[in-house]
Amino acid sequence: MGRDKVLEGLDKGLFYRKEDNSVWADLTPDGLDHKLLLRSDGTSVYMTQDIGTAQLRYKDFPIDRMIYVVGNEQNYHFQVLSLLLDKLGFKWGKDLVHYSYGMVELPNGKMKSLEGTVVDADELMDEMINTATQMAGEPGRLQGVAEDEREDVLRMIGLGALKYFILKVDPRKTMLFDPSESIDFNGNTGPFIQYTHARIQSVLRKSGDDYKAVDVSDVAPNEKETTLIQKLADFTTAVADAGRNYSPALIANYVYDLAKEFNQFYHDYSILKEQDEKVRALRLLLSATVADVIKRGMGLLGIEVPDRM
Repeated sequence: MGRDKVLEGLDKGLFYRKEDNSVWADLTPDGLDHKLLLRSDGTSVYMTQDIGTAQLRYKDFPIDRMIYVVGNEQNYHFQVLSLLLDKLGFKWGKDLVHYSYGMVELPNGKMKSLEGTVVDADELMDEMINTATQMAGEPGRLQGVAEDEREDVLRMIGLGALKYFILKVDPRKTMLFDPSESIDFNGNTGPFIQYTHARIQSVLRKSGDDYKAVDVSDVAPNEKETTLIQKLADFTTAVADAGRNYSPALIANYVYDLAKEFNQFYHDYSILKEQDEKVRALRLLLSATVADVIKRGMGLLGIEVPDRM
């Protein structure tokens, strides 16, 4: 299909044919160069195939916009593709989005591949689960996790650390991924956020469900509680901004800020030992809402959060 569209463009004078019979696009008026579309033997190149594939996708699926998730070494390719689609009369050509991401580099000597310097994704995921397993052997770690849940929680921690560490960075930037740093329970990491969720779930389990029936409408939140409520209200804005800017990092860092804010609140104020029933109920309700937003925010990043850690 891409070859047919190129030949159609040739007939319309959009492209030109060289003496060797190859077909080219002159993109110099657009600040680019000349681009090969058909070889001299009439066979297609990657660009031609992408033209046909884009046309098929819009024909077969009810999509509004097409987003290519490809590394930044292909920036020029997708700039040309968008321009060619537009020249060929596809109204959606200009709206094509190349979600260009930087490369993920690994510390020398810390990660090795059997096939050379490039580490396979499966190898990296296995390494992260192994790192989580080693971490779990430290005193005080995962004490509240039953043996039959342990393997699943370790998987959540390992993969959550990997995904979060990558997604918290602006996608256009090249980044250095350090497995041991990513799985730290302090700082801007997946395990820190996962642990905050598990901590809240532990508090809620100890409290029971009675707080849900308490009317807290006449309770005035203190300054820290008000800040936390305002932070919760920012969730929908963070998600909307992330979608508008094609940046999961905005969600990742919002969830981290929320978790950090809750931990400060947890440190400063008693929840379960609060004597005033209504204040206690408000704090439990606030905690439950924070846990829910953390779970939904991390879920948007493809990260699971355990109830026990």
